[in-house]
Parts: sequence; structure tokens; C-alpha cells
Amino acid sequence: MLEQSKTVKEIKAIVFRLQNEEYGVDVQQVRSIERLEHITRVPNAPDFVKGVINLRGVVTPVIDLRKRFGLPLTSYTDQTRIIIVRIDEIEVGLIVDAANDVIDIPEEMIEAPPEIVGGVGAEYLRGVAKIGTRLLILLNLEKVLLMNEVEQLEQFEA
Repeated sequence: MLEQSKTVKEIKAIVFRLQNEEYGVDVQQVRSIERLEHITRVPNAPDFVKGVINLRGVVTPVIDLRKRFGLPLTSYTDQTRIIIVRIDEIEVGLIVDAANDVIDIPEEMIEAPPEIVGGVGAEYLRGVAKIGTRLLILLNLEKVLLMNEVEQLEQFEA
């Protein structure tokens, strides 16, 4: 008789900090993590779009996640990073306070998001993971941008 191994489904997540909370995004959606560089403003862009960067020859729109989530704005520091993620068919940079590490999260540790966590509404959240004493807020990137906003950002890439 063959012994069946118990498989535990896990999510590998990039952990980053925004205000005083830890967030995570699925590592499969992350293309790279960059230091903050010069951002060119784009006229008539939505207010949460900081502008565009030229990343290795590719024009990439950059979103300030603090502004998107309605959190208080602060000055950028040496720890500030731009996480380049893929949402639908476009690459977008997300400005975060710091990018910390990569962790594996067993799916059984992920709970449905409450109505609001750390000032961020449930519509942007995939869930909350309890890892020891840490609470990690998992983002649903597809909800961070609305479809019409994705279409606007696609115009920046063109």
C-alpha cells in the first residue's frame, strides 16, 4: 500500500511595510523590488498615480499605496521601495515604506479579511494571515486597481 503524503498548500509572499502594518503580496505577481528613483509626473493622472519610471527601458506607472488606501502621507526614506507587480496584463510599481522578506504562509493560517485592517478597506484585501504573533495583511492586487484605472495605466505604458 502506498503511503500518501499530506500536502500543505502554501502561499509564498513578499512582505512589505506600510504605515505600521505588514502586508503581503503573492510572490508570483512580483517582478522585482527597486529602490526609489526619479518619478516623472504625468498630467491628468489619477491622484494616487505618482507618475512613471523608466525601468530598464520599460515605462512603468507607479502608484503610491499610502495615497491609494487613504493613509497619511510621509516623506520617502532610504527604506522606501517600489515593488513592481503584474496586475492583469500590465506592470505597475507600488511605493511602499519598506520591503522586508519572503515567507511561506500555509493557507490554513489565512482568514477572511475583516471590514477594515490598519485603515485599509476589505475590498483591497485577500485575507489576514496569523503567523505566530504577527498579523500579515494579504493584498488582492486585482482589487487595488479598478478596471478603468488599469486601462488608464495601460495608456502610460504605450
